[in-house]
Amino acid sequence: MINEKLIRKHHVLPLFKRGVTLFIALADPTNLLALDEIKFQSRLHPEIILVDEKKLVKAIETCFEADDLSTSALLDEELENLNITGGDEEAPKADNNADIDEAPIVRFVNKILLDAIKKGASDIHMEPYEKYFRIRFRADGMLYQVASPPANIASRMISRIKVMAKMDIAEHRIPQDGRIKMTLSKNRAIDFRVNTCPTLFGEKVVLRILDPSTAQIGIEKLGMEPDQEAQFLNAINKPYGMVLVTGPTGSGKSDTVHRLKPAQ
Repeated sequence: MINEKLIRKHHVLPLFKRGVTLFIALADPTNLLALDEIKFQSRLHPEIILVDEKKLVKAIETCFEADDLSTSALLDEELENLNITGGDEEAPKADNNADIDEAPIVRFVNKILLDAIKKGASDIHMEPYEKYFRIRFRADGMLYQVASPPANIASRMISRIKVMAKMDIAEHRIPQDGRIKMTLSKNRAIDFRVNTCPTLFGEKVVLRILDPSTAQIGIEKLGMEPDQEAQFLNAINKPYGMVLVTGPTGSGKSDTVHRLKPAQ
């Protein structure tokens, strides 16, 4: 919720969130500028917990050291050798795609996908701009930036995603749809629904994460009234007709359909 630049600038550390209140560790309670900037960035009401300055600085460094260690996991062979499959048919490939399969690009893309799964994100947005490239995760309906790789590798990362999703990497002018399946273990596989859209500074990519394990708690947890649930189950179990599951992005359509599978 609060980026590293702001944390280091004001020597402040977010601790936990309760409702619309964000509790932060701060050594100087008179630093009103920090409170204003945190409130603007997080859109939450900051509540101060006073701590010793030296302990706070040490805690901040420890926090970012942990992030650096997780980034160093890019060197792990596991990231390079994940079992990842795409669509049903091979898409045509361009002639100049040698750098798409570079080990650093492969590991970095795999790391982004794994981080999104671990953090419980529902979507990954890869957005190229004129002078920078940003990657954002959507969690609990809110988008937040997680990485800003160099702009010169944006096209290679996006091409790598398109290769994984069995899209046509030679086509940059029209939107494309694809899918990726990442096998994490014998009992767990994650599906990604991939969409690309051409923009002014390159192709934007959005990946929707479909994790079946998050939908195994049953249809009874969807919040329906008992009579609504009974009517719904009766409708989907009929041998004819059609049930439409509609709604805006993030409203729970995919989650609902995944929970219906055991009922069907």
